[in-house]
Parts: sequence; structure tokens; C-alpha cells
Amino acid sequence: MTNWVVRGLLRGRQNTVYPARPETAEGVSPGRPVATPMPAEEARAAASACPVGALAVSEHGLVVDHLRCVHCQRCLRGDVPAMWDGSYEWAAVAGGGAVATMRPFKRSLHVRYLDSGACGACMGEVGLLDSPRYNFHRLGVFFTPSPRKADVLLVAGPVTENMRAALVAAFEAMPEPRVVVAMGVCAVDGGIFGKTFAVCGGAEASVPVDVVIPGCPPPPLAVIHGLLVATGRATPAPLASEEETP
Repeated sequence: MTNWVVRGLLRGRQNTVYPARPETAEGVSPGRPVATPMPAEEARAAASACPVGALAVSEHGLVVDHLRCVHCQRCLRGDVPAMWDGSYEWAAVAGGGAVATMRPFKRSLHVRYLDSGACGACMGEVGLLDSPRYNFHRLGVFFTPSPRKADVLLVAGPVTENMRAALVAAFEAMPEPRVVVAMGVCAVDGGIFGKTFAVCGGAEASVPVDVVIPGCPPPPLAVIHGLLVATGRATPAPLASEEETP
């Protein structure tokens, strides 16, 4: 026990200061593949290894649809590896449109987290948001147990038939203006679960989605970026990796 106390005193404060400065600590993001210049034959081989169809072949090589990527790293560990990016600012505006303005609440944002059928991975990342490391309270963001007091509905997981009514009820109980943030590829379009007799797909099938956060699961900083995008305090990321010319 004494060793841990001494180690903590020697290391000092370890909480992130993002978004004031970029976070460079090791392990804050699993990373994700990005567009990679390569011959068409190699790009097809790399794309064929993707189990979710997130990779495609373009004129210049390999491109990535981040709304499908589950970070399995098969494209990184294959014979023709894709380039890997260690970023975490992944949130984008759904459909490329404009997010409902939340500027009046940008320093006092209340979030209702709703698990609509997730595997538990997203919940583990959300649980870190108010931990000492990330402490999103410093940004004026707080969890609330009631949708009637929420500005943002943070949805994780594919929407199961058993949770669809609860999701709609939570959304309808929120006061205007309200924003829905889909966290993780499952909440975006159903992810690896897709649409079945028990799953409706992504949150968009039940409620209007304003911001999407790719990832499986997205790390805490990606979720914080998504909430900042919802309040207009951060620039959204593109939905797909841009093609790079050789």
C-alpha cells in the first residue's frame, strides 16, 4: 500500500486537460485505420480481410468507413497493413447536416445515458467519464438519472425490440432543445448485430440522431469530443477517411 502512495506522489496529477491541450498519454485511444495509399490489388486483399465491410478500394488505395469499423485490427496485422491512427476525435454530425444548437448549455450540459442493448463495453467507457482521469465535470457536463432534466441522450448499443419503447419514451420526455448522440457503431447502425427479429438496428431507426461517435467501443476522450461537438465547442470529424494521393 505504501508503495502505491509513494508512486502516486511521485507521478503527480494524471488527469487529462483535453480539450485545452491534446492528450498524448499512452493508451487513451485504441486507434483506428485510415486511408492508405496502395496498389489496387493490395487494397482489395486488405479490404477482403475486414469482417464488417468497413474497408473499400478507391482510385488511390484503401479508404475506411469509420461508422462500420470495430477495431478488430485485422487490416493492421495483415500481409498488407493499413495505416493506423491513434487519434480520438471521432464524433461527427449525423448525415453531414447541422446539429441542434446546444450553445446555451455548453457550460452546464446534463446527459442521460441509455443502454439500449449494449454488450457492456460502451458502459465501461462511459463509467470513466466522471473518473479522476477524465473528470468531464470540469467541462460543465454531468450525468442525470432523469430524461426530463437531460439536454443530451447518449445511446449505446443496438436498439433491441425490448428497449425500443424505453428509448422513445426517454427521448419524448426530454425538454427542447434536445440532442441524441449515438455512441459506438452498434448505436449508429446496429454494428455486428445488424437487424434481426430481436434488434431494430441503430438508434436512428427509433429516434432522430444528431451526433454519431464511431468506435467499438469509443474511448472516453472520443465520447467527450462528441459531447463537445453537440455544444458547438469542437469541430466534428469526417464520417469516412479522406483519400490520400500517393
